[in-house]
Amino acid sequence: MKTLADIDFSNKKAVIRVDFNVPLNDEFQVTDTTRIEAAKPTIIEILEAGGSCILMSHLGRPKGCQEEFSLKHIVGTASDLLGVNVKFVDDCVGSAAEAAAAELEPGEILLLENLRYHPEETAGDEAFAKALASLGDVYVNDAFGTAHRAHASTAVIAQFFPDHKCFGLLLAKEIASVDKVLNNSEKPVTAILGGAKVSSKITIIENILDKVDHLIIGGGMTFTFIKAQGGSIGDSLVEDDKMELALDILKQAEAKGVQVHLPTDVLAADGFANDANTQVCPINEIPYNWMGLDAGPDTREAFAKVVSQSKTILWNGPVGVFEMESFANGTISLGEAIVAATENGAFSLVGGGDSVAAAKQFGLAEGMSYVSTGGGAMLEMLEGKTLPGVAAILD
Repeated sequence: MKTLADIDFSNKKAVIRVDFNVPLNDEFQVTDTTRIEAAKPTIIEILEAGGSCILMSHLGRPKGCQEEFSLKHIVGTASDLLGVNVKFVDDCVGSAAEAAAAELEPGEILLLENLRYHPEETAGDEAFAKALASLGDVYVNDAFGTAHRAHASTAVIAQFFPDHKCFGLLLAKEIASVDKVLNNSEKPVTAILGGAKVSSKITIIENILDKVDHLIIGGGMTFTFIKAQGGSIGDSLVEDDKMELALDILKQAEAKGVQVHLPTDVLAADGFANDANTQVCPINEIPYNWMGLDAGPDTREAFAKVVSQSKTILWNGPVGVFEMESFANGTISLGEAIVAATENGAFSLVGGGDSVAAAKQFGLAEGMSYVSTGGGAMLEMLEGKTLPGVAAILD
């Protein structure tokens, strides 16, 4: 795997695909700087090696050149976080971009305007990729969040740098973390899959069954399994057309010697609201018109016990509606168990938008071994797919 250490950046201009797709408020201020901070080590290392950095990113899903999606809004925040004045040019290709790139001196940073102002970016247009490539001497991909897209700046551009392309520090770490869980893990390995739907996780489950010892299933997808086994789930979320699939997963797991842990009790509510009436009941005996919205106390204890005995832990998806305070305890309890196991020497990888959001919201992220920055990209890696942005560098 080619990384920064394999390239001489002295007096070179590095074209770096970063993921600066950050949230902005109504005043166009950055409200979460995580992604900019995640790219900082790569940028600083290249500058310290005598190179300059040309940063390219998308922001949102603009239809043409929409002001609210301009990357100029993040220049001040990026300059503060990187500790270097970031220059900006109001296009990513064409004469203005070429002139700004040509003037760039070693130690300087240039941020290009939103790649997605040009439809050629998402179309994976080769001429557009070539125009981006012409701005620099080396190509670095450090954007895990878009590595699963075959876009011009993530996959197509790499061919114009046959001997001068590499992974940035962030992307290399992401790949290594998923690889550690899937291929180089210390046993016992526990995968925790939560979230709303079985259908969105089925490929992951099928890919990891050969690699895990324990599979904890939580969140809304639980009820499809419980109903398939003949349980009463009231008004809980369910995918009726996936019940056969759920039973098949349980059979596959049993055949492979994987222990599946489903919730045994649930915190049920008489409405989908923070102030709804609640009661704890067995997960297969939820009353009519009530719905399960969080893991119950017995389940929390059982899940924590499995996690505490694990050496490798993958967490993807919450086990309750953690966005509502009344139904956050199951997810918090699970997160705390993962932190405790990590402190005792386990390797823990957290990925997928909701579980990452929960880990951050409840102050648990610092206690995990690795928190992934790319939801969709990580899911596809767990499914066993080769990401276009990764393949382009390895090619």
